[in-house]
Amino acid sequence: MRILHTADWHFGRTLEGRSRMAEQEAFVEELVRMVNDQHIDLVLLAGDVYDSVNPPAAAEQLFYDALARLADNGKRPVAVIAGNHDHPDRLAAAAPLAQKLGVRLAGLPEDRHEIIPIARTGEQACLFSLPYPSESRLKELLTDHVEEELLRVAYSDRVKFIASQQAKHFSLHTVNLLMSHIYVLGGAESESERPIQVGGAYTVDTEALAVGAQYVALGHLHRPQTIKSSSLMRYSGSPLAYSFSEAGQAKSVTVLDVGPGEVPKLEELFLSSGRPLVKWKAAGGLTEIHQWLADGKDAGAWIDLEVHMSEAMSTEQIHMLRKAHEGIVNIRPIYPEMEAAAASAVSMNSMPMDELFRRYYARQTGGAEPEAELVRLFMELLEA
Repeated sequence: MRILHTADWHFGRTLEGRSRMAEQEAFVEELVRMVNDQHIDLVLLAGDVYDSVNPPAAAEQLFYDALARLADNGKRPVAVIAGNHDHPDRLAAAAPLAQKLGVRLAGLPEDRHEIIPIARTGEQACLFSLPYPSESRLKELLTDHVEEELLRVAYSDRVKFIASQQAKHFSLHTVNLLMSHIYVLGGAESESERPIQVGGAYTVDTEALAVGAQYVALGHLHRPQTIKSSSLMRYSGSPLAYSFSEAGQAKSVTVLDVGPGEVPKLEELFLSSGRPLVKWKAAGGLTEIHQWLADGKDAGAWIDLEVHMSEAMSTEQIHMLRKAHEGIVNIRPIYPEMEAAAASAVSMNSMPMDELFRRYYARQTGGAEPEAELVRLFMELLEA
């Protein structure tokens, strides 16, 4: 069977107040074409359908339209789980209606495994879906400890227990799959992923999910990546770049060919529907930017602009730049004193600690030099 894994659509999300809806609609068009052209038998959507628990109506409409088209009137099964940005009850509210189209919507982390028949191949997939499993959604207190490391261990152990219980339904005669929206230790983050938790308490070890599935389909991290584990475990990544920390990052979905008892063959299919996010650093000031604009550089991109200026940038200049390129999102002028301060900070960071202390002492005392004994005592206290 051929399975397509995607995640982190974040429908309804904006970029500094600028709508991304047209790009999200284009992504749906591209995904539907891809699913048909690639003869996909099963679609997995690993959470964060929306960007908030109360998405705009247009985002919900786009999601339901995408489901109907991907499912092809019930001919192709589609499985969707809630991520940390989704309201679990709201996402699952349409489940009875969606089920009639072969669409499975899972909101809360519960005992949930399904046998999904694949008409084209005559095979069956055994899918364990684990929507975002926070303590509140699991409806349990995992530990009384407040230390982050103990919380993380308790959380990881609980997830492993849940996954192990459901893995008992895996068999040699089914394609065994696990799908979750969760942060796995070792994953590379981006700024656009607003944290699942404070600190690292809601982080699981890879072995918590390595319970015998042939493929573990993950959501939450926006960079496509395979996680080093004893099981094949992968984040498909988001379909669009949602922050400038993802500038230049290729976006994709993951397709796997797999049969019962086989090692999946993975293929990364790259997407082209989103506008690129780029960073402009104009050391030559406004003159350089005007040349780039005249050349049509990055005409269809969203732009984060950093421009070096010798004098204050006027409101009129800012307005002219935005009018010249509607994709300019941020404009940050850099002045000589700012560059000097940045260079000074780098220099200070490379100084030995005793020299930093001497400078601090001199500044606090109006220029006095600390005695050698005082410097020695400070260094001893620092080591202690």
